[in-house]
Amino acid sequence: MARDWMIEGKYIEYCSCDLGCPCEAMADPTQGDCTGLVAFRIDKGQCDSVALDDLSVVATFYFPRAIHHGHGVMHPIIDERATDAQRDALFYILSGEDQPIGTMFQIFSVIIETIKDPLFAPIAFEWDLDQRRARIEVPAAVRALSEPIRNPVTDAEHRMITVLPDGWVFHEAENVAGFAKGTGPIRFDLSRRHSSMANVAWNPN
Repeated sequence: MARDWMIEGKYIEYCSCDLGCPCEAMADPTQGDCTGLVAFRIDKGQCDSVALDDLSVVATFYFPRAIHHGHGVMHPIIDERATDAQRDALFYILSGEDQPIGTMFQIFSVIIETIKDPLFAPIAFEWDLDQRRARIEVPAAVRALSEPIRNPVTDAEHRMITVLPDGWVFHEAENVAGFAKGTGPIRFDLSRRHSSMANVAWNPN
């Protein structure tokens, strides 16, 4: 039976592509494959009667081609503070179960082929959209930083916004420069690659 849920919060992504994600422009990944991480912190959320406020979720990923070709590998990392009921609720949401075709987690359920054993760990999540800076850290798994994109000639901060009226993850995001290293089951080392920061609001529809 479908469960009623909603999430409002802060979202960030890092990938191995050049600044400004080609996937969002329906192009192939810069390097041919795509690896990195996504993370979100729930400001306000629930799944039926289970509150999800103040919890964080991280997932590292690898796709051998553009993500719409599928065959993805993902490693989910859940805030260690989550209770058993909250873990169950988060995994239900992340699974895409009972969600319409074309919604965020339903799409991930189709393009992810392999899911590594989940990690329950402390997640450091710092996020300042106005300053275009963020930090994500999970011990022994991943650490990532975002900062403003800089003009290569003047070194001045450069602002770039992606607007996607029909976007399936977000509708508007600040593009920033990402530095991320994965040391868990999915390994990567990204320096000044694509990163996006966005406020998000998701539900089953």
